[in-house]
Amino acid sequence: MVRIVGRFMGGVVAVACATGAASAQEQDTTIVRLQAQVEAITHELEELRLGRDVVVQADTSVLGFGPAASKVYKTPQGVSIGGYGEVLYENLAGNRQDDTPSGASDRLDALRAIVYVGYKFSDRILFNSELEFEHGSTEDGGSVSIEFAYLDYRLSPRFGVRAGLLLPPMGFINEIHEPPTFLGARRPETERVVIPSTWREAGIGVFGATGPVNYRAYLVNGFDATGFGAGGLRGGRQNGAESVAENFGAVGRVDYTGVLGLTVGTAAYVGNSGQGAVLPSDPTVDVGARTFIWDAHAEYKARGFDLRGVLAVATVDDAAELNELNGLAGAESVGERLLGWYLQGGYDVLRGSGSGHQLVPYLRYEQLNTQDEVPDGFAADPQNDRRLATVGAMWKPLPNISVKADYQILSNEAETGVNQLNVNLGYLF
Repeated sequence: MVRIVGRFMGGVVAVACATGAASAQEQDTTIVRLQAQVEAITHELEELRLGRDVVVQADTSVLGFGPAASKVYKTPQGVSIGGYGEVLYENLAGNRQDDTPSGASDRLDALRAIVYVGYKFSDRILFNSELEFEHGSTEDGGSVSIEFAYLDYRLSPRFGVRAGLLLPPMGFINEIHEPPTFLGARRPETERVVIPSTWREAGIGVFGATGPVNYRAYLVNGFDATGFGAGGLRGGRQNGAESVAENFGAVGRVDYTGVLGLTVGTAAYVGNSGQGAVLPSDPTVDVGARTFIWDAHAEYKARGFDLRGVLAVATVDDAAELNELNGLAGAESVGERLLGWYLQGGYDVLRGSGSGHQLVPYLRYEQLNTQDEVPDGFAADPQNDRRLATVGAMWKPLPNISVKADYQILSNEAETGVNQLNVNLGYLF
């Protein structure tokens, strides 16, 4: 028998030619071996065409991003593709806290479908982006947005430069919001209205780590205070969409991660939000609207425990002038101070069972007020002084798939709170 062996793309191809009559068993063995080698070569070619992104697992967070958003950092080179999504069902109670009819309708929403697209040019330079589709269709109140799109230039493991459309690194949800990574069918309200997640602005900054300390610091486009209101700061986000850039803000974060599973840190943002606006009653007066946000955050994820706490405080200067600028009166006032905090905890009751599944019952308690203080001459709306208690469970048949169900009890000082049952299907890849 004559055997010819060749090497192609890292695999070995063997071709056997019998000089005499080979047995049927030998021929069958040779065919099976050749088929396996051809399949291996085909798989390797597919990896090369796709930049090997399909073989990278979305299983760990890198540099403050969620597991799926971090895939590009683990790709050897070339294209990386990932994503996440969630569908949310909300069943709202028929009566309010004061037993009057709520008039609320139940909702079922294809809340988000996200695609991450990245490209790793080299070990030092990469591009990463998040494309977001919300609420199923732009024809029915949905939207399509760029959630982030930036370039990293890593000068060393301790220091890098980042520029583009950035996520200010505050709290937990603003950077890591993939549904299987956090407890709760709905995101905490503190990280929606005090820290206005998801919050993105164009800018430039630095990131890195020194031992167990991680840091990020950016200069970003400021808020536009003409969007501020009694409900918080969300309306002032400019999101990189032809943003008015008369004012900028600085935001920074420091985390300690020296204990396995533990993250403890703080973050702050400061910047004017007036964007060149002047008072209608006196055009010689500029509205500065200096905005400050501070948070303290801690998380422990190890040994089956999932524990998290966030405290956030925001202040807005010139709130009375903003009310005049925005035509707000009475209880519609912009809050001079916004305050929110929550504590939550869960435990995987299937830990150590060997099933590969996770079942995490959890509790969350939250208090927040977007009008904790208002200017003289204005009133605070008691509906904005809220307390939420949530009890539920998360089942994960795989680490990247979650089914969460919880019951949320909402009360406020106006006694108009409406309780609700929430069910969320989430995934990441």
